[in-house]
Amino acid sequence: MVADLGADIAPRHAEAVEPADDPLLAPVTPSMTWASVHATTQVPLRPGRRTGPEPVAVMRRTATIRRGTKMIKLLSDRQVVAYLRGRLPRGFCYRWSDVAGLRAPDELDLLTGGLGRGEVGFALRWRAVDPADYDIPFSLEVGDRPSYRGLTAISPHHRVGPPVLGTGFAPSQHHLIPEFVTADLADLPMPAGTSLVAFAPDGTEVSLYLFLPEQRAWTKMFGPQWRHLLAGITDIPLDQEYLQVPADQAEGSTLVGQFHGQSYPALADPPHEFRVLAKVRAARYPVDTLARRTRYATWRGVECTVAGIEGGWYRLRLCRPDPDSVSALGAECVERGVYEAWAIASEVADPHDRDTHYTL
Repeated sequence: MVADLGADIAPRHAEAVEPADDPLLAPVTPSMTWASVHATTQVPLRPGRRTGPEPVAVMRRTATIRRGTKMIKLLSDRQVVAYLRGRLPRGFCYRWSDVAGLRAPDELDLLTGGLGRGEVGFALRWRAVDPADYDIPFSLEVGDRPSYRGLTAISPHHRVGPPVLGTGFAPSQHHLIPEFVTADLADLPMPAGTSLVAFAPDGTEVSLYLFLPEQRAWTKMFGPQWRHLLAGITDIPLDQEYLQVPADQAEGSTLVGQFHGQSYPALADPPHEFRVLAKVRAARYPVDTLARRTRYATWRGVECTVAGIEGGWYRLRLCRPDPDSVSALGAECVERGVYEAWAIASEVADPHDRDTHYTL
């Protein structure tokens, strides 16, 4: 017998035109109660029987991402400003269907990674371009997916937010919340239709800004009756219609596609539209191929992605943080699970672009 563990927090207003996300499933036996199922997700994974991975890993893998899955990342006040100024999706995130019922302040605090928030909650919402962009933060190697065991071993003094359990579930006393991380903890290109939203104290969801890829800008979506939601963020000019993303930022990942044998910057509007990135409508041709291009490098023997370049310095993000690599690089935890360090360009080895190709 199989039970659906996600039904209690599934959105009540699911859109009929879209297929529902795969639910979280677990085998139910007379000896396995709901409490025991939850308890197994809150204990770090350990190497199990020789016959296969731990049962909790099998259960966790039933919650999957498909092209077009609605994703969400809860943000602190200062992170809202960072995304308006050009930050890209990264690190820990969740399927919208798994957290749609969470609105209480303590529940939202859990998903911001412990960076703090006021009475108003904020979030980044987007649609997944491809399942290859996401990993489950297991502490064991399960199938062909990598292990994030190092995150579970980092001392509380060197991390931000709640611990990483390695089970693929967020630490919670009351909920089963499947966690995801962006692959290698790298940035993801911002898809069309991405939005910044606020949750009022009564749980009302308000769309604040919508991302326009062609203009590399956020356009304001809220009316004057919601201005008070941003009153606590002094760095946001409330009367500004567009907050431009710097066009010359040398950081993060990009999408590239081919049209008639030529490569172009590309835009993703999942689940079905992938085209050349162009301001002129007549030039927005559908691409024949699509790939996410991310720059990697090695510093002091540790593999990283290049999160930014300023002058003769690289801002590097660890792909697999662990106590040894964090210490060796002097890396700082900038948010839950994300560790970055600055390195002189001359010390950085083998900077190169790596393409993750999608099947269209």
